[in-house]
Amino acid sequence: MRTSERTSASALLGTPIFSADGKTFGRVSEVAVAPTVDASRVKGLVVRVAGTARGSQPSLISIGDLSRDQSGGLHLLTGADTRAMTAQDDYLLLERDLLDQQIIDVHGHKVVRVNDVDMVWETAEPLGDNPAGELKDKLEWTLRIAEGVVGVRGAMRRLLKGLPPGAIDSLTCRIRPTVIPWDFVDLIDRDPARRVRLKIEQDRLAKMHPSDLADILEELAPAERDSLFSSLDEEVAAETLEEVDVDTQKSLIESLDTERVAGILEEMDTRAAADLLSELTEERSDAILEEMDEKERHDVEELLEHESDTAAGMMTSDFVSAPALGTVGDAIAALTAFEGDLASVSDILLVDERQHLMGLVPLSRMMLAATDTPLEQLHEGHLVSATFEMNGKKVAELFDKYNLRCLPVLDLEKRLAGVVHAENVIAWLRTD
Repeated sequence: MRTSERTSASALLGTPIFSADGKTFGRVSEVAVAPTVDASRVKGLVVRVAGTARGSQPSLISIGDLSRDQSGGLHLLTGADTRAMTAQDDYLLLERDLLDQQIIDVHGHKVVRVNDVDMVWETAEPLGDNPAGELKDKLEWTLRIAEGVVGVRGAMRRLLKGLPPGAIDSLTCRIRPTVIPWDFVDLIDRDPARRVRLKIEQDRLAKMHPSDLADILEELAPAERDSLFSSLDEEVAAETLEEVDVDTQKSLIESLDTERVAGILEEMDTRAAADLLSELTEERSDAILEEMDEKERHDVEELLEHESDTAAGMMTSDFVSAPALGTVGDAIAALTAFEGDLASVSDILLVDERQHLMGLVPLSRMMLAATDTPLEQLHEGHLVSATFEMNGKKVAELFDKYNLRCLPVLDLEKRLAGVVHAENVIAWLRTD
């Protein structure tokens, strides 16, 4: 049979610890966790020994060297190790390193501040009777970390620290708790400021919307922001980078090596990648382009040649085209081979052998047709396109007038060069 009793960091801080003869040995000044040993359990309590001079080294008492009486009082076991902490001790201290620090709430998609930490005393009951009031010397207690407490309840606990735990509980029990499960907190990867951040596994990251990740990054302090961004895989990093403002983009890639940045930009929409490179110094931009694959580099370099307020400057070269005389099966094959973001594809563009635009087929029509259906039977009757030099205002007017999903852009020889998506227009309007 296991027993358990809840406590918290704020309740433990200042708690007296008694020696075997009943005298006060000292008071708890910190709660120590050894992340590389067990990040989910407290290693020991840091104790300011009674009667020692201010500034002297505190002692670290292992949880295994403590017993608890029926009222929850803490006592040293006979032969307990009460050595002083040293500079070599690399523990995560809850009050110093976690309380009042920011972590990320994955489920709420926001940055939160930790005000307290809930913990659970756990042990297995020994065989035989345990008379009331007897010290539980035979019990091997452990202190498991349950969750980080955020919001008003945790803040109130901190403010009331020093009052009896029962009084604090009675004052705060009506406040709804907001907690972050401890399993979500990464205690090993700490930044130089010794802050901790939420442990977000790659499968969780992939499920988060890039806009939510972008909001989180913009809320974090620079060191935490860089640490989180550097942990993302290239695809997720690319999607997220497209959602943050230009200044944050530049800040995020500043500390990354050129090869890593190139890999991320290869995963980005070509228009977004070109926009970012245009904000960097020529030397940095050229170095990144040199590391990119030939096709992606060529596409981005072409976009860099155009003014941002023209159709050519707003377009992306990520689109899906199929032979004008082809079938739905050919279009499906083109979609399968497409390496860009399929979520951005709303239409299949029909071209002839010389890449001249011949028509446009909405995906919705194609999905309802048999694979041997000729694409020319499905294309829309009115085809709207733009020239390279068409200004942004005119492009926006075409989207509004014809309720477009995308706008094909033709080069000087009337060949299909790219498409402008609605989000490209929105982005241009926001910066115009």
